[in-house]
Amino acid sequence: DWCLDQLETIQTHRSVSEMASNKFKRMLNRELSHLSEMSRSGNQVSEYISTTFLDKQNEVEIPSPTLREREKPMCHISGVKKLTHSSSLSNSTLPRFGVKTEHEEALARELDDLNKWGLNIFHVAEFSNNRPLSCIMFAIFQERDLLKTFRIPVDTFVTYVMTLEDHYHANVAYHNSLHAADVTQSTHVLLSSPALDAVFTDLEILAALFAAAIHDVDHPGVSNQFL
Repeated sequence: DWCLDQLETIQTHRSVSEMASNKFKRMLNRELSHLSEMSRSGNQVSEYISTTFLDKQNEVEIPSPTLREREKPMCHISGVKKLTHSSSLSNSTLPRFGVKTEHEEALARELDDLNKWGLNIFHVAEFSNNRPLSCIMFAIFQERDLLKTFRIPVDTFVTYVMTLEDHYHANVAYHNSLHAADVTQSTHVLLSSPALDAVFTDLEILAALFAAAIHDVDHPGVSNQFL
């Protein structure tokens, strides 16, 4: 507040609050224009935000796009691990649910609830040889036929999700691969809701599932003040 008070004392043609508001509107307009061009749902979201939150009496021109500097990575995964499993998987050698297990039938019974709320993710972890995220991702992508839609080689996909799961810390009590698998399965069920039918494209669904799977990777298990 003190900083704003000091800035207000500077002689300008417009108030600081007005300049800040206009700056925000320019940024929001640019993002909404980009969003509306990306997908079917993007236009609906853009229109809602624009009509609800933007002041139509004080429209702001969208600045012409400029070349952006090369973006720096926002985060860095500590200690990228080497593959601890075979990277030469083939379709003929892939297990039924993407992971090796001695409890295939028990795992199959648990995955009967893949499309329902309340799937027992702890049982999935137990019967998948402690590979809940890999198993859930494989089952969902098969269920939604996303591997065929985007021509993703099955062996490459399994290698990726297993490597992803390896980068979750098993000694972290909550933000681990079990949590990631639970969030991914919940996202899958939510996206299957009749209210969202035909709202999202296959690419948006794929992106949402990947986001759910990776959202806590390499989490150290502590809050920000302890990092």
